[in-house]
Formats: sequence, C-alpha cells, structure tokens
Amino acid sequence: MNVKKLYYSISEVSKATNLKQYVLRYWETEFSQLSPKKNQAGNRKYRETDIKLIYLIKELLYDKKYTINGAKQYLNNKKTSSISSNTTLSDILLEYKSDIDEILNLIQKLK
Repeated sequence: MNVKKLYYSISEVSKATNLKQYVLRYWETEFSQLSPKKNQAGNRKYRETDIKLIYLIKELLYDKKYTINGAKQYLNNKKTSSISSNTTLSDILLEYKSDIDEILNLIQKLK
C-alpha cells in the first residue's frame, strides 16, 4: 500500500495482496484474528494490522504450505506469545486512540 490511510476497502486490500475478495471474506470465517471492522453500510474496513495478518496468512498457506488448521494453530501460538511479551498498555491505548480519532473526525464531518 503506497498511501497511508486509517482504513482500506476490500477492493484495495484485494488488489494490494493479489487475493480475490471472496478469499479475504472466506479467511474471515476461518481465522478469528482477521475481523475487519464494518462501516454503517456493512462495508469492510481493513486496518494496517489486518493487512499484515493477511500477508502472514497468505505466506503460511501459499508459501509454507500450511493447512488452514495448521495456520490457525500457528497464529494462535503466535498470539499467545506476542500478547505476553510484546503487547504493552501503550499499544492497546494507541489502538483505542485511533478509534476515538476516527469517531471525532466523523462527528466533525457531520457538523
């Protein structure tokens, strides 16, 4: 992705990752970690973290030849270890701050 944005549409993510949109939607049903937010119209809004996860899943399935279950297990193990060692309160607060900033921007646009 060349342009830094807070959210990306499924078509933008599909083009950037070279994956079909139906594959991205299917992966949402298989990988609980992949759950992009949806706007009021129900359109998916992918964040940078979602896109990084998509690239990781793609690598696991296509390059490293993991099965869906194997990739799920890998991600679950990775999540457990990263939460305990890498996730800090400031990381969590930054995530909340970006959500709040987006809400404030939407409110400003409505005024």
